[in-house]
Amino acid sequence: MGKKLSTIIVDDEALARKGLAVRLQEHSDIDIVMECSNGREAIEAVRAYQPDLMFLDIQMPGLDGFEVMQELIEQELTLPIVVFV
Repeated sequence: MGKKLSTIIVDDEALARKGLAVRLQEHSDIDIVMECSNGREAIEAVRAYQPDLMFLDIQMPGLDGFEVMQELIEQELTLPIVVFV
C-alpha cells in the first residue's frame, strides 16, 4: 500500500465533521490526523501536522474557510490540497 494522505477535517458543526470522518474511514489511504471546529484551530493544525489534504467548511463563525486560506498564505505555511465543504 502507498503513502496515506494525512487529513484534517474543519467544520464548526460536530455532526458534519462526524459525517465526513465516517465516510473517509472507508478509504484506507486517508489518515485523519485532526478534526477542527473553527478556523483558528485549522491554522494551528496545518502548522503542527502539515497535512496533505484538508476538508474545509466555507461558512464558519470567526474565520470562514476563505479567511483560513488567506491566513495560511500570509503565514507562508505549506498549503494542503483543500476540498471546500
